Amino acid sequence: MPPKINTNLCDGSGTCQEVCPADPNVFEIEAGKAKVVHPEACIECGACESSCPTGAITLE
Repeated sequence: MPPKINTNLCDGSGTCQEVCPADPNVFEIEAGKAKVVHPEACIECGACESSCPTGAITLE
């Protein structure tokens, strides 16, 4: 399952995008919030979830 982003918590720092090893990157920052744009590329490594400074990302 691709990551879920709680947009109420997301600060748009882009940390998820920076740490994501997937190619193409799973995330984009749009209007100051992270957005999942390539869910099929997610390898469910957990880097985004553990690196998010506000805890806005969860993997199920």
